[in-house]
Amino acid sequence: MSTARTSIDFDRNGKQVGFVDIPHSPHEDAWGATRIPLAVIKNGEGPTVILQAGNHGDEYEGPITLGELIRELDPAQISGRIIFLPALNIHAVLAGRRTSPVDGLNLNRTFPGNHAGTITQQISAYVTDIIMPMGNAYVDLHSGGSSLNILPSAIIEPAADPVLRKKNIAAVLAFDAPLTVVIDNLGEPRTSTAASVRAGLVTVGTEMAGAGTVSIDALGICRRGVRNVLSHFGVLPTTGKAPTARPENILTLPGHDGYVYATSNGVFEPFHPLGATVRKGEAAGRIHNLGDPSRTPETLFYAADGIVYGRRQPGKVVVGNCCVNVACRYEGNIT
Repeated sequence: MSTARTSIDFDRNGKQVGFVDIPHSPHEDAWGATRIPLAVIKNGEGPTVILQAGNHGDEYEGPITLGELIRELDPAQISGRIIFLPALNIHAVLAGRRTSPVDGLNLNRTFPGNHAGTITQQISAYVTDIIMPMGNAYVDLHSGGSSLNILPSAIIEPAADPVLRKKNIAAVLAFDAPLTVVIDNLGEPRTSTAASVRAGLVTVGTEMAGAGTVSIDALGICRRGVRNVLSHFGVLPTTGKAPTARPENILTLPGHDGYVYATSNGVFEPFHPLGATVRKGEAAGRIHNLGDPSRTPETLFYAADGIVYGRRQPGKVVVGNCCVNVACRYEGNIT
């Protein structure tokens, strides 16, 4: 049973902007609350689209885009309902961190959550049990954060149900990002988009650059893409413009072979820019031990053909850090 409360009436027409309050009693505040920004814009009957950002606190394009939409959209412009969660992992958002500074958890590895768990687990449980059942579609806006820079792309979450899979692909293509990529997070079931698919919602994800900054280009893609997908769902009027994204151009991350991990501590020197075409067995970069100049740098190699899709942003690495990842053509079922 959730202890979260909000004064927002999800069934009322108009625009409402407020918070979800979850009781939170840390050392500094005996009877306090974690306040998660929440907005609802509703106009008559129609589909409900859930727009979420701030799942990770160091990913900025999504929260900026949703904040703008909350301020700019007039209820008369929409048909149906939009539920906004623009800064879901609020403690991480305010700290500019991937994980919550309160309990150290990565929100996107806690779904479906636990109403009796830590504050992060309670947030994911609220989304899973309270918000998702109200929705028809779910859009989760991510970027690479402070540790990765990723080519701006819209993300397909795999779905076993062929009908839902087809709807997911159509919605992601309608977002009309420069790249469309299937990402299953190596089968990870605890992400928000995996939970959304289990709930039967049409699901759209994104990766909008990163590197711990706000990308001008990626922000523009995100702004346009969210409006495109709202038009696709019929909540906003049609744009009248056909998307340029095509099913034959869908990419994917080829499992574990798509990732190049640091095998020692040091500073990673990449050999290729984002978007470069690379081959299995080709050198991806090398790790320098700056404290011992007599030590030969350790070379890392690609384990799959493809393009450089994401690259670590800080130069410093420790064993196990993802230094580079590769995307290749998706050969799976898209019908």
